[in-house]
Formats: sequence, C-alpha cells, structure tokens
Amino acid sequence: MDSKVNEVWCVDAGCSGNPGPMEYQCISMPTGKRVFHFGPIQGTNNIGEFLAIVHAMALMQRKGLALPIYSDSHTALTWVRTGRAKTSLQYSPETAKALELTARAETWLRQNTFRVPIKKWDTERWGEIPADFGRKAGKPSPQEKK
Repeated sequence: MDSKVNEVWCVDAGCSGNPGPMEYQCISMPTGKRVFHFGPIQGTNNIGEFLAIVHAMALMQRKGLALPIYSDSHTALTWVRTGRAKTSLQYSPETAKALELTARAETWLRQNTFRVPIKKWDTERWGEIPADFGRKAGKPSPQEKK
C-alpha cells in the first residue's frame, strides 16, 4: 500500500452464490471508517466489485477528493479500465437492479473524465482487504479481527 498517501479507500464485494445476494462497501484507511455500503441485491461478486470502484470514483468526484482506490479484484479493475463490465449475468426480475446499476456505471465511466489511481490490493503481502466481508471459509474479516 502507498506509504506516502495519508488516506486510501478500499472496496470489496460479498456475494452468497453466483448469482446471489450481493453487497459492496468502501472502507477508508487508515481510520477503518465505512465510507459507504450498498445492498444486498441479486447479482454476482464481479459486478459488486465493479460497482464498488465506480461508486467510490463518483463519490470522490462529488466530494472533490482524489484518493487512491484499492480493490482485490483483477476482473473489476479490468472492467473499469476498459469501461465495460463483461458479465454473463442473465436478465431476470431478480437481477434487473444489478444489471441496471452496471449499465449506469458503464455510462458514468464513458461520460466522466474524473480518474484516480485504482490499484490492486496485494492480499498475499497485506492480508485481506479492509473492506472484506469475511465470507471466505475459515478466514475472519478485517472487521472481526479488531
């Protein structure tokens, strides 16, 4: 993590099933304060990770902030970089909200030039990302470790 930066935002998503109930959140570091939380809605983990990054970017733009954002999702980082979520989630009444939000996020990326450094969280070196929901088998979330 950047040692020269005083504050960074870490985002993560949690999903039970694929698709399943999905939620995402953003945690400010080093304070550990939750910046935002969204969900659950029916979706996928990759969609949640993507939405979390774009949500963080849009919120920073509105607040006049320019902080680095960390995500542990290579897929979401790629989707943000290309401006397109290559999801295979099928439309249904249950998934409609996730797909609508994904389309809105893609539109936001196309229509806004605002960008901040978006970086890959190095889980191997730093442990679970602080925004983790702690749903991986046998691993406590960073919030549970406190």
